Amino acid sequence: MAQTKITALLDTLPDEAPDAVADAQDWLERIDPVLEQANQAYHLDDDPILSDQQFDRLKRFAAAIEAKHPDLISPQRVTQQVGASPKAGFAKLKHQQRMMSLGNAFDESDVIEFDASLRRFLNIAVNDTLSYTAEPKIDGLSLSLRFENGALISAATRGDGITGEDVTANARTISDIPQTLSGAPDILEVRGEVYMSHADFQALNARQASSGGKPFANPRNAAAGSLRQLDPTITAARPLRFFAYSWGVLSAPLGQSQTGALARLADLGFSTNPLTATCSSVEDLLDHYATINTARPDLGYDIDGVVYKVDDLSLQERLGFRSTTPRWAIAHKFAAEEAVTKLERIEIQVGRTGALSPVARLTPVTVGGVVVSNATLHNADYIAGRDSTGAPIRDGVDIREGDWVTIYRAGDVIPKVKDVDLARRPKDAHPYEFPTTCPECGSDVVREPGEAVARCTGALICPAQAVEKLKHFVSRAAFDIDGLGAKQVEAFFDMDWVREPADIFTLKANHGPGQMQQLKSLEGWGETSANNLFDAIEDRRTISLARLIFALGIRHVGETSAAMLARHFGTWQAFRTAIEAARDHDGPDWETLNAIDGVGQVMAGALVDFFHEDTARAAMDRLVEHLTIEAAEAPTTDGSAVAGKTVVFTGTLEQMTRAEAKARAEALGAKVAGSVSARTDILVAGPGAGSKLKKAQDLGVDVMSEDDWLALIRT
Repeated sequence: MAQTKITALLDTLPDEAPDAVADAQDWLERIDPVLEQANQAYHLDDDPILSDQQFDRLKRFAAAIEAKHPDLISPQRVTQQVGASPKAGFAKLKHQQRMMSLGNAFDESDVIEFDASLRRFLNIAVNDTLSYTAEPKIDGLSLSLRFENGALISAATRGDGITGEDVTANARTISDIPQTLSGAPDILEVRGEVYMSHADFQALNARQASSGGKPFANPRNAAAGSLRQLDPTITAARPLRFFAYSWGVLSAPLGQSQTGALARLADLGFSTNPLTATCSSVEDLLDHYATINTARPDLGYDIDGVVYKVDDLSLQERLGFRSTTPRWAIAHKFAAEEAVTKLERIEIQVGRTGALSPVARLTPVTVGGVVVSNATLHNADYIAGRDSTGAPIRDGVDIREGDWVTIYRAGDVIPKVKDVDLARRPKDAHPYEFPTTCPECGSDVVREPGEAVARCTGALICPAQAVEKLKHFVSRAAFDIDGLGAKQVEAFFDMDWVREPADIFTLKANHGPGQMQQLKSLEGWGETSANNLFDAIEDRRTISLARLIFALGIRHVGETSAAMLARHFGTWQAFRTAIEAARDHDGPDWETLNAIDGVGQVMAGALVDFFHEDTARAAMDRLVEHLTIEAAEAPTTDGSAVAGKTVVFTGTLEQMTRAEAKARAEALGAKVAGSVSARTDILVAGPGAGSKLKKAQDLGVDVMSEDDWLALIRT
């Protein structure tokens, strides 16, 4: 995806996560391809297209959406991925225990909420002590080292969290990494960060310049590029360092606390960060954050925040993990920067669902070391100086072409407009008039009641929507066809080769040698790349149910929802049959669809409408003819007494939080629903149970207490 396309996709990110499910889904679907490209550039190419702050803000915005719309959470979405797939040229190593990323905090309120959320999950009172560790977050490259019987056996980069690059030979050249350990557990995976000091980075770039080589952009890129050398002798000549901060698989515990385990790693010969502290309150965490921030300029290496972890390892185990992040840790990032520049013009972009997104084109300005030329303007209300309720923002000052604006970045993907300098407003500047017709196809633009986003009504006749739908189809979380990204989709659409998803799978068969020669003559294409594309398309004829559902681009159905629906229904036929059976928005089938935890009437309506819209269904049928659809993989639940059963929790749970109860049930293979229906198997009723209990009794559902439920799942 070209940089201009990435910028265009990022330009409209709102300040706040949308309340409407439709808008939330739209934003998540726009975020996916951006993160896909950014992951590739950062983790594999060592040439970031987004700053750390920009990337963090994008993931933070997605997390905010997930917090408001839990049904949109999915381990398959790009925002839920860790790193990127291993780079060609290196052997691959699979991590026995997945390497996770961290959630982010950007201000004190986020840290306070982090502490509060853990207390809610663990049922720990506010006045009770909950201890943490706080350590600098090194801006480097994650590395996992595996030792067996005290000997270094392998070293792997994070990769996509599941599989990394085998850099064992290179890791052996780093002086901070011991080759043998004395007194270590028989199996020990040590995890940490490879980095380069400022002094060593400057010396390396001086050597690069003197030898005519290309200088590195920053120490992080230099460290990552050095570790990824195919020739270990080059890595050996680079001044790499390593801080240990965590561990993976262990044959024996390192300690009972994070603090104790880090001390054990130090005793074994690893470098651990001396600024790591143990804190007994949120106030202590924030004080240590301020201390590290003050010391930051003199550390001699790059950090981009402070990591907080629950100190007690037994509590870490109870808290567990989300799809890509531990619940018991968070990275508190450093603060925002501002700049003033001129807003030259306002442009409108049309997304996959027809959403019109205004973008500010700015006179380029440097903010925090990054040159930016675009800013989000969100929607018509934001430009006019009001929020979605009509209340004033920026004291009611509107935004006009020609204005001088203050922009800011606080981990933002792109800058936000903070203020307008009215004293410098041109006399001929006019209030911006939001378009009433689509700039791409001329169709009417409508804004539904209660929605902040205006949409083009052109649907299939709108080329912008058609192209964006195809881009979504081939995005990483969908079909992820190697060699067929956004740029290629645009080219094939313009050439009239690919107009709907099924055309991708008939691309080779439906175009003769002359057209194939035309493809091979295009910039960036040749015999090998064309054949690789066709091979990649063939590989994707077999697809998982979750990916297929997500790829269809059904409004209100994102990665999270697609994965949830796949787990619930298991097979394509069961999914399709259930949706078609609910077509009348009434009756037991409609009620059952709505009862699925995370569905609800909005998503259920979108599913039913999609499957009964003639054009969409016909295109879907043409696509499915070319596919082998894999059934959803069920959890490993051997011996589980509740595997496959649908469970509803109601009333007050006294021995665990609702979140913990749901997580444990799903881990045992149960399906957790939000309401009782004829297909509910078990209702777990605590004190205060009301209408759900009565309905379950009327339907003959098995009702049990929390104690009975715990006894059942322990079996």
